[in-house]
Amino acid sequence: MVAVEPIAAQAAPGLGAANLPRLTLISGPSGGGKSRWAEHLACSSGLAVVYLATGPLLPDDQGWQQRLERHRRRRPAQWDCREVQGELVPELALLQPGQVALVDSLGTWVAAWLDATPEAWSQASGDLLAALAITAAPLLLVCEEVSWGVVPATAVAGRFRDRLTSLQQAISRRCDRSWLVLQGRALDLQALGIPVPAEF
Repeated sequence: MVAVEPIAAQAAPGLGAANLPRLTLISGPSGGGKSRWAEHLACSSGLAVVYLATGPLLPDDQGWQQRLERHRRRRPAQWDCREVQGELVPELALLQPGQVALVDSLGTWVAAWLDATPEAWSQASGDLLAALAITAAPLLLVCEEVSWGVVPATAVAGRFRDRLTSLQQAISRRCDRSWLVLQGRALDLQALGIPVPAEF
C-alpha cells in the first residue's frame, strides 16, 4: 500500500496569494496527481482554503469510502471542507475575499446532473459558468480527462463524456491558468499550448 503524505504547507516559488489567478483549471487522468497538485496550489496560496467536494457520499460503497478517506488524510485540518455534491453553484456564492476555493471535482458534479434533461443540463451548466465569473474568491477547479480512450460503449457514458468535455472547454476558455497533470507531473498548458479555434 502506498503511504498517503500530507500536503506540504510551504509556498512554491511564484505561487503565493499575490500570484494566484482568479480561475485555475487542473485536469488529468485518474491517478495522475491532479488533486494533489490542486491541494498544493491551495496550500501555497496562503489564503484560507474552502474545499468543495462534489462527489456522492455512498456510505455503502467500501471502495469509494477508502478513496474519500485518502483524500481526507491529505488535507490540513484547518481547511473548511464542505460536501456539496451537485449543489456547487450556491456554495460558490458564499465565498469571501481572503479565501481560495478548491472544487474537486467537475466530473463528479457533472455525474450528479447526468439524469437531467438537456434543457435542465443547459441551465445548470450555464448557471455554473455565470457563478464562476462573479465569485469573490479565486478558484481551483479539478477536472477529469475522459476522452483519451475509445468511444464510450453506453449512452450514459457517452452523455457523461460529452457533457464533461464541453463544460471543460467552456471553462478553459475562461481560465487564467490551466494545468495538465499526469504521471505525477504538472504541465502549464497556458505556457505550452495554443488555443484551438472554437469553430472552423
